[in-house]
Amino acid sequence: MGRRRAPAADRSVVRMIKIASAHLWVHDQEVALKYWTEKVGMEVRQDVSLPDLDETFRWLTVGPPGQDDVSIVLMAVPGEPVMDEATKKQVLDLTAKGFAGTVFLTTENCQASYEEMKARGVEFTEEPHQMPYGIDCGFRDPSGNSVRLTQVADVSSWAG
Repeated sequence: MGRRRAPAADRSVVRMIKIASAHLWVHDQEVALKYWTEKVGMEVRQDVSLPDLDETFRWLTVGPPGQDDVSIVLMAVPGEPVMDEATKKQVLDLTAKGFAGTVFLTTENCQASYEEMKARGVEFTEEPHQMPYGIDCGFRDPSGNSVRLTQVADVSSWAG
């Protein structure tokens, strides 16, 4: 049996708290930017360097057109003093293997989105297939990050 969220009136979360962004570790921000915009279809939200603070830091975000309040930070894996070389290597290795996190994207038509993205050069690890929660497929970005693309089924009848 699944669990559903409580109706809005019953929730105790402060309304002003929202998810604004989540980050993905990337091996190369330029490669990631080109991939996420040209192949996946995201748009650039912010691209800011802070040379006075750190000549290597770059705040780079992308997001889906029409969903302006959520973005993905394409974050370069930092070195010293944030991470020592051994930690940086571990993060890069885990990212390359697809184990540094997963981005879950939704679409109204999984098959059509799959075909469109495939035509733009996205290499899928799984073709669209029916699952209990909807139609789902998967791909990985050039850094290795795992991405799921799902056409979510109407699960309102699952409540018990």
